[in-house]
Amino acid sequence: MDGQWASKIFLTTRLPKAGETIHGHRFFTGFGGKGANQCIQAARLGAKTSMICKVGKDSFGKDYIENFKKNGITTEFVGQTEDAATGAASIVVNSEGQNFIVIVAGANLLLSSDDLKRAAHVISEAKVMVCQLEVTPAISLEALKIAHTSGVKTLFNPAPALADLDPQFYTHSDIICCNESEAEILTGIAVGNAEDAGRVGLILLERGCKTAIVTLGPDGCVMVSTKEPVPKHVPAKKVTAVDTTGAGDSFVGALAYYLAYYPSLPLEEILMKSNFIASISVQATGTQASYPYRKDLPQELF
Repeated sequence: MDGQWASKIFLTTRLPKAGETIHGHRFFTGFGGKGANQCIQAARLGAKTSMICKVGKDSFGKDYIENFKKNGITTEFVGQTEDAATGAASIVVNSEGQNFIVIVAGANLLLSSDDLKRAAHVISEAKVMVCQLEVTPAISLEALKIAHTSGVKTLFNPAPALADLDPQFYTHSDIICCNESEAEILTGIAVGNAEDAGRVGLILLERGCKTAIVTLGPDGCVMVSTKEPVPKHVPAKKVTAVDTTGAGDSFVGALAYYLAYYPSLPLEEILMKSNFIASISVQATGTQASYPYRKDLPQELF
């Protein structure tokens, strides 16, 4: 469940400084939002998915619903509202594939408890529920509670991160997956390497989750769990990045897919496969446009 955005992407040789105007060399629009990205990556790998979110009654909202349908995602719980515009994002990407992103949440913040109640049966029957923080935090927490009390595996991606996150987020999350900047906001520890990521993971375990994963971009990720309390670095294949936008969401979507469909696989193997899929996504421009389909991937991943 969670956020989705109409995205405007600008390609530049470098990122602008404060107050500076620079020329870009390409502009295009696309679809984004952490929840939507993760859902679409899982669906392209073969997962049966349902999205719980809210869009505006505008052209972007209509297009987004069609985009979900095109990707085989159930849209029964994609609500439309006249009270806010569809969420929007502006993304600037430089020639090294680095980016900065500005989002306006719009209709995402109007997802309500009533919306969750209508979707409660879908949440409680899922194998995995993925949640982020692009809707109101109280609604994300309520969704985690519905899933957790139903015995559904909960995967929480605390993004955009909040320093004062309600402690219940940790106790209702089977798995927390965050990147370096999110890890620092959550714990105050600057993550510069795998050792730092391991320290963050142990703190997240102390707060109540069963497994913590800290992603490290091209360096893969670090995992630690109550079953395996020694942090373990899972490296990623080295590739030449064209655009890293949405790579973390590709990773989370792949992770959710494997947790749902290959629950007996060791977590380290799941993370290796998820790293590989995310590494494919950074080799093409765009967010969802760069996400691979199952048919285009090596079959040993499945």
